[in-house]
Amino acid sequence: MESPFKGKTGLRRLINAFGYSMEGLAAAHKNEDAFRQEVRLALLLIPLAIYLGHSSIDRALMIACVFLVIIVELLNSSVEATVDRISLDHHLLAKRAKDIGSAAVLLSLINLVIVWGLVLFG
Repeated sequence: MESPFKGKTGLRRLINAFGYSMEGLAAAHKNEDAFRQEVRLALLLIPLAIYLGHSSIDRALMIACVFLVIIVELLNSSVEATVDRISLDHHLLAKRAKDIGSAAVLLSLINLVIVWGLVLFG
């Protein structure tokens, strides 16, 4: 069965989507410590990328890696919220889902370190 919220098109859909996105960012900022930490990190790293990057490509890669960490954190937080919504009981599949989301965040952070290291020192 299709969602009753589907069906908006054109400008109305874009306006609604933007509003939902802002609500999602606000919810993540309010409820997720890791998201707030990564936003603080981004506020430090993005200006540094602009200053330290040797070229526009360097700057773009460095900034993209910062945004990737935030994007993956948002997806991880949504998985965790969904799992918790279904049940707070300890379950191996719930643990697996949360651990996999956490691993994705870790890999995005490793990616950030590698790309920044290559751009700055390689």
